[in-house]
Amino acid sequence: MNDKNKEIITRFAGRIVDRGMATPSVFYLEMVKYVSFLGSQLMVFFGPIITAFVKSDGYYNIAELLEDKKNVEFLLTEIERLAKFEKSTQKLEEK
Repeated sequence: MNDKNKEIITRFAGRIVDRGMATPSVFYLEMVKYVSFLGSQLMVFFGPIITAFVKSDGYYNIAELLEDKKNVEFLLTEIERLAKFEKSTQKLEEK
């Protein structure tokens, strides 16, 4: 995996964590990571409809990256890492 792909996945994980969807996303990705290729193809199938609401370049980049199970594993670890960092930051702010 090249640095550009890692950056895209890290930004995507950051958006998930920022929206408070880390836990449901981890559960979902753990369930479907073995059929990630089918999921990415489903994203391509629904792409014309969904890209009416989101940027098409980013959407199709994520769809392509999620074809590979290693990228899904990296996304999982990034979500967990960023969620842990956010929790530790919140604890420091509370003190």
